[in-house]
Amino acid sequence: MGLYIEAHIRGDLDELWARTQDPAQHRRWDLRFTEIDLLPRSEGQPQRFRYATRVLPFLTVSGTGVSAGERARPDGTRTSALRFSSPHPLSLLAEGSGYWRYVPDGDGVRFLTGYDYRPRWGRAGALADRFFFRPLMGWATAWSFDRLRLWLERGITPERARRNWLAELAVRALVLAVGCTGLGMVDSAVRVFGPLTPALAYLCPLLLTVAVSLALFAAPSPHTPAARRCLRTPPTRVCAPRLLATLEGQS
Repeated sequence: MGLYIEAHIRGDLDELWARTQDPAQHRRWDLRFTEIDLLPRSEGQPQRFRYATRVLPFLTVSGTGVSAGERARPDGTRTSALRFSSPHPLSLLAEGSGYWRYVPDGDGVRFLTGYDYRPRWGRAGALADRFFFRPLMGWATAWSFDRLRLWLERGITPERARRNWLAELAVRALVLAVGCTGLGMVDSAVRVFGPLTPALAYLCPLLLTVAVSLALFAAPSPHTPAARRCLRTPPTRVCAPRLLATLEGQS
């Protein structure tokens, strides 16, 4: 698959399954979706669903899909697969498919996904996807997986996790702005107030540089979701589950 994301979650497998398979819980932690609703289905048929994503305050793109899950497999793992498509002309994503795997490993669950899609808009869409949309989708998926991990491991709700992330982002931006402004004003201060003492001439730029570096590179708070905590490359060669083939032509 084109994108791969994996998170290790120290939580209960049944609880993880519930929070990823129940649309009401899924849309709380997954940054990629604003709405997820199940559609009526016939007996014995895969589950159909509708999804929507608010791209801008005045623009929402939607699509439909079909999913199936295997809750009890001989090796103790679980699998969920889906195919999806969006007819919305402003949606770069035309159609795609993916899967989730739940792999117990003794002290938790390896929760991983692989998915790919076909962009629309021809060559322009392919370029936009390669350099902007696909990296953004990978980041959003990884960030969402870590938000889910915080919910299961620490009891930090998705709503609180988002507030924590926004607050930390604001603090980093403020420190970065103050630090960069301070570095730019050192020469001006010398012209206004005269030469600084040797200690101040050394310490001021040093402290401002350290502050800027911390704002840019310090590890995120353990209470804040971070995409960097997720694995973005499969440790071994992976193949899409056979369950995905059963949904061929049904999205």
